[in-house]
Amino acid sequence: MRSVSKEQILKGPIIKTLFLLGWPIMISSLLETAYTLADTFWLGRLEESKYAVAALQISWPIIFLLISIAFGFGAAGVALVSQYTGAKKHEEAERSAGQVIFISLTFGLVFAITGFFLSPFIVHSLGLEKEVSHLAILYLRIIFFGMPFMFESFMFGFIMRAYGDTVTPMIVSGVAVILNIALDPILIFGMFGFPRMGVLGAGLATILTQSLATGIALYLLFKGKVGIKLKLSYLKPEKEKIKKIFRIGIPASIGNSGTAFGFFILMYILARVPDSTVVLAAYGIGDRIINLIFISINGLSAGITTVLGQSLGADKIERAEEAVKKGILAMFFILVVCSILLVLFRTEIMKIFINNSDVVNEGANLIKCVMIGVPFFGIFSGIVASFQGSGHNVPTMILDISRLWALRIPLAYFLGLYLGMNSTGVWIGMALSNIVGTAIALIFFETGIWKKKVID
Repeated sequence: MRSVSKEQILKGPIIKTLFLLGWPIMISSLLETAYTLADTFWLGRLEESKYAVAALQISWPIIFLLISIAFGFGAAGVALVSQYTGAKKHEEAERSAGQVIFISLTFGLVFAITGFFLSPFIVHSLGLEKEVSHLAILYLRIIFFGMPFMFESFMFGFIMRAYGDTVTPMIVSGVAVILNIALDPILIFGMFGFPRMGVLGAGLATILTQSLATGIALYLLFKGKVGIKLKLSYLKPEKEKIKKIFRIGIPASIGNSGTAFGFFILMYILARVPDSTVVLAAYGIGDRIINLIFISINGLSAGITTVLGQSLGADKIERAEEAVKKGILAMFFILVVCSILLVLFRTEIMKIFINNSDVVNEGANLIKCVMIGVPFFGIFSGIVASFQGSGHNVPTMILDISRLWALRIPLAYFLGLYLGMNSTGVWIGMALSNIVGTAIALIFFETGIWKKKVID
């Protein structure tokens, strides 16, 4: 089911087209966020709630560090598949998709094995409380076991997005997420004959549903049910295509993994402020709440990459420029409105997820400080999408790494630990990194590199 026709992508009204491409991704993002919030909600009802929620928050930057490598190959897939589709080279698009699937499966298996065995070393390096470390290791190990399924599920979304079908990935991920939400309380608390698993149950629910999503995705791709039809021969390594995918994807992987590792270091800083377990739990909930308002810009950002990529493939440069500039303005204004509303109701929203007053107050403080810089992240995301859609990921790598390593980490450490502002200093540093990072992104954007395609 192709959500938007090629005619619409190349000639339709820009804002309408971006929303038509973006709304299924918005729904998918909403469901994914609902799933993480469900994890947080149910774990927040455990007797050991603050330890469980803190363990979950510690774990995800580590997981995202490895998943981010898959994002790089997904970015390569978006650039190649969308541009070959725009150029009407459909077999080349399918062969490129097959190579992306092969590479991501290989990396998923490698990371599953190494991550499982390295989990204790990674967690203990943070110097957390014993209770938090124990739960984080349990959760990480079960998630690493399902890493290959995660990788393939993500690749399916990237490939279909490039083709112009954002509805099918929404349906597949929606089925998995709804099942995940249903499984969470059953496995966490031990219902219907299952043992009480706590944090381990949350992780098990995740990998069971991700494996289901992967099975459905591969069936659709190999049966040709979604426009693109893969053959097993397309998964056989092709030297030239792999070189191109690596050339496009490695900078994006470095940028994303650098960002993920930056969040890991941010956890290290937060673990050293007073009442660190409360702060980490507040960050875990607050971060998920803030991600709710990123749903709209995630969809528009994906729409930009598709319209830009296919427009470049069809040599419609003016169309590509219009999509990027109007998309960026729309994302900025949406985040301004959402930020104001979230700040006004921050305390009430925090109370929905946990009944610990210390965590609620800290989370409200986080939202108040961080939201100052959130609208600027809309501009930053739109610029990054323009480079990803064109296949020029070196600027993306530089921007992602500089926002975290040159700005967020130093600012968080300087304001939070060095000046003694504690968690408030970290939250302010996060806001400033978005503002300054956006200014740097605008400088790269003005070079116009994103107007050049990467296919022959």
